[in-house]
Amino acid sequence: MKLLRRGNSDDSDGDDSKSVESSTTNQPSSTEAVGKGRPTPKRRESEARRRGPVAPPPMTGKEARERRKANKGSKTDRKQASAERRAASADRRARMLAGEDKYLLPRDKGPVRAFARDLVDARRNLVGLFMPLALLLIFALFLSPAVQAFVTLAMFVMMLFMVIEGIFIGRQINNRVRERFPDTADGGFKLGWYAFVRASQLRKMRAPKPRVDRGAAV
Repeated sequence: MKLLRRGNSDDSDGDDSKSVESSTTNQPSSTEAVGKGRPTPKRRESEARRRGPVAPPPMTGKEARERRKANKGSKTDRKQASAERRAASADRRARMLAGEDKYLLPRDKGPVRAFARDLVDARRNLVGLFMPLALLLIFALFLSPAVQAFVTLAMFVMMLFMVIEGIFIGRQINNRVRERFPDTADGGFKLGWYAFVRASQLRKMRAPKPRVDRGAAV
């Protein structure tokens, strides 16, 4: 009986030690139990915190009316501020299109660029017809498969004329600019490309708007 009891006691001790070990292993560590110390906030709660504290509901009808008036006033102020921003933006764009140097983009500022624009606007450029002609040729591709070869040849010829006229415009603009502004550092390929890009645009779509007529002496 003693042996049985001793065996039972050993087994119970072993079971107790195993249960203690399993409990210790299954028990989360202090860092895991504590974690961040708080549950992860929901999206609605985080947005409410960013917006700030919510005002309590009005207790009386007078307070509700005053709050509605305040909200209407804030909406009116926002609309007025938005209208003022749109008006200011429209005014800046109008001044930019008129050629005022203060409101121009950095690429358009300066007397040299203004003179180059006047030279381009005063002459007739074949390169300015490239965009409408290219659109017509693209539409012609969908009319008949027989005209595809003709359209491809016409596009190639137009590209060749564009390259030739672009080189001519760039040299002419650079020569005139060196005559008018001999000490300027603005010239070369950048100025020629600037003139070519303006010449390739339709006259009504140029910005700033042309301030000289075609054929005018510049």
